[in-house]
Amino acid sequence: MFKILILSNGHGEDLSGSLIARQLAKSGYTVHALPIVGKGNHYAKEKIKVIGKTKEFSTGGIGYNTFKGRLTEIFGGELFYLIKRLYLTYKIRKKYDYFFVVGDIVSVFFAWICKKDFFTYLVAYSSHYEGKLKLPWPSKFFLLSKKSKKIYTRDLMTANDLTFQLKKKVSFLGNPFMDKFFSRDKKQMESEFSIGLFPGSRFPEILDNFVLILEVLEKLSDLRYFQKIQFNFAIVNALSSSKIKEIFQKRGWLKIENIKDNNLLKFQYKFLEVNIYWNNFDKILLKSRCCISMAGTAAEQAIGLGKPVIQIEGKGPQFTKTFAEAQRRLLGKYVFCASNYKDKNDQINQTIKLIIKIIYLIQLNKKFMISCNENAKKRLGENKACLKMVDDMNVVIKND
Repeated sequence: MFKILILSNGHGEDLSGSLIARQLAKSGYTVHALPIVGKGNHYAKEKIKVIGKTKEFSTGGIGYNTFKGRLTEIFGGELFYLIKRLYLTYKIRKKYDYFFVVGDIVSVFFAWICKKDFFTYLVAYSSHYEGKLKLPWPSKFFLLSKKSKKIYTRDLMTANDLTFQLKKKVSFLGNPFMDKFFSRDKKQMESEFSIGLFPGSRFPEILDNFVLILEVLEKLSDLRYFQKIQFNFAIVNALSSSKIKEIFQKRGWLKIENIKDNNLLKFQYKFLEVNIYWNNFDKILLKSRCCISMAGTAAEQAIGLGKPVIQIEGKGPQFTKTFAEAQRRLLGKYVFCASNYKDKNDQINQTIKLIIKIIYLIQLNKKFMISCNENAKKRLGENKACLKMVDDMNVVIKND
């Protein structure tokens, strides 16, 4: 059977790449992965061999970062690391029959310069951003190459747009990172009205995001109604329990003792309680009725499940005002954000008004949730994206 190398450029891209890799392996291909940035933990989790020594960068790759974030990348050695990864890819290129690239122009460029036949999942680009996709130069040239066997996009609008622009068939078959949710009970709910809290995954940015979400909750705590709401933080290992306890203690929250679950911390502030979970994101998202988010992939998955998202713009380097605004264009009108505020206090007050409005719409307006679910299919697609992509690849490879 053929050997395939997965190239992915970014944390979210690694997740999609690992899921496609797993499906390719199930279909009998020998699959290895070369993450261009990041450690490739998603591949290790799926037991896919990662090529070369990997390194983590705080910004997660060049993109919607602050100027300071970009300088951090350069001085942190990311540019040199990128060149080394390109050299490694070129050196091992002959060991593989095909490349599968996930992400953007960087991973496409790697495949093109190696002169390999490649498949592309352009998860980083969407026509929803500006109405028409403006591919960075010279992406179009790479994708028109005879070496480019098939292109998959993250939404239908982009597939139609690129088919017209490139004059070659571009397909939308769904988003791999949604598959695991469709295989579970999408309607999994508890009796409480539950809100998922997603401060992101990159350290140290997650610290600022976490505190900003807490500031919103502290303002909400004066309203007795929020006694009835269950607030669940999804936290990554980068933020330790000792750091969490320190933050809550400084801010005057009361720790609730005698909790039997080792992956759970519970704190109270006036009328409001929050649960802090580690490594429990999927479960939190599935049972949430809506989400407060300062994250990338988490917000996409929430929208893909038809759950409204309330953004809070942060300082970055990733989740900035610019990133948040681009995310709203990408995911549609069910991502809500207080974006015109005078100062931080005004931002928090406007965010609270949004939270109350969304709860009202979810509970009292049936048409609102129907529209959320229609938007989910349009923006993120339906089930079995990995299987559909691999089946499509099999046809192309068979006829190659």
